[in-house]
Amino acid sequence: MRLSKAFQPTLKEVPAEAQIASHRLMLRAGLVKQTSSGIYAWLPAGLKVLRNIQRIVEEEQDAIGAQEVLMPTLQSAELWKRSGRYDAYGPEMLRIQDRQGRDLLYGPTNEEMITDLFGSSVKSYKELPKMLYQIQWKFRDEVRPRFGVMRGREFLMKDGYSFDLSYEDAVLSYHRIMLSYLRIFQRLGVRAVPMVADTGPIGGELSHEFLVLAPTGESAVFFDSALEGQDWLGRQVDLEDKESLAEFFSSVTEHYAATDEKHDASEWAQVPDERKREGRGIEVGHIFYFGTKYTESMGIEVSGADGSKFAPHMGSYGIGVSRLVGAIIEASHDDDGIIWPDSVAPYWAAILNLRPGDDACDKICDQIYGTDPERFMYDDRSERAGVKFNDADLMGHPWQIIVGPRGAKEGKVELKRRATGERYEVSVEEALAKIGETI
Repeated sequence: MRLSKAFQPTLKEVPAEAQIASHRLMLRAGLVKQTSSGIYAWLPAGLKVLRNIQRIVEEEQDAIGAQEVLMPTLQSAELWKRSGRYDAYGPEMLRIQDRQGRDLLYGPTNEEMITDLFGSSVKSYKELPKMLYQIQWKFRDEVRPRFGVMRGREFLMKDGYSFDLSYEDAVLSYHRIMLSYLRIFQRLGVRAVPMVADTGPIGGELSHEFLVLAPTGESAVFFDSALEGQDWLGRQVDLEDKESLAEFFSSVTEHYAATDEKHDASEWAQVPDERKREGRGIEVGHIFYFGTKYTESMGIEVSGADGSKFAPHMGSYGIGVSRLVGAIIEASHDDDGIIWPDSVAPYWAAILNLRPGDDACDKICDQIYGTDPERFMYDDRSERAGVKFNDADLMGHPWQIIVGPRGAKEGKVELKRRATGERYEVSVEEALAKIGETI
């Protein structure tokens, strides 16, 4: 994309309403535009980040055998009345009526709908297990929306659900999800620590939340440093083997990790002092096992091997996709702007033409840009070099390819790594190769 043609309205001034870094930087870098309280339009660069995150989530969920569906955003109130949650959920649920006077709601979550869909189709134990997920916009009428996309009213969420024969089988599904989530967050380039959690209004027993470490996190966190730096992508786990899954899960949960809500001072005291880590965390994912809570309340049964009927066991698994954009920025920025992890950046590199109209500069910039216009942001504007440097830092491209007249005459460019500030004087071919090695 040529920046002269891009719809990326950057701001020089810090918006007065933005209280945290991610909100300020998303507005300043032209990623989103607020349309009403807690609701945002996603502009092209922000949407590219959102879709990069979504793609990684989909790939890792598919890898454990989950199947993607897409449910409607509007749900019948009757489903929620069957489960008993319609009146209990609270004012965060947006309730409406259609022209026929039928009660509807804008879904804040989808346990009822997925349970009904499952029950209308699956009738035998032979069809289990099933693991289904979707990535869909949700609405919760927060009493006080704040912090931009971190706590908005409309948000993009991955919600997944498992259906199993028994508690033992449901726990295996839970273990698979735990592995999938750890791999997702590693691919996204963030440290997300799994911590024992309350189940909240969804209900259930077994529950973990995943928190990205960031100074502006809403929760205080306490964890064993043994959880840091683990290579979950390289971990060999047999997804069909109970012992392999249990061994993996034990290797995660044997180390202390808790938010302030679940913090146990006596257990914390047993962690060696040199391994104690304290800080703040932003919740970006939450997984639950809640047994037959919804299948029983909604009258969903399947036939067992002996012909008797039973209610399948369920789990629910969420990731805040749009929230992750803000969380990543909170965890990865500096005074100059965003520092995108390679895997989610809207563009791999910014090409900074320091002298548009110079034949040598234009030729090199066009050569690089032509290799992949979708992956490079070409700053071809007639602006001062300082403006281009500032905007490139603000937007957070992992690499900057700086093309000036002196180097261009020799076929050289300056390559800058945004995260570290390291600079290299290299040929065009070497620059492209180096970028390719990291992304």
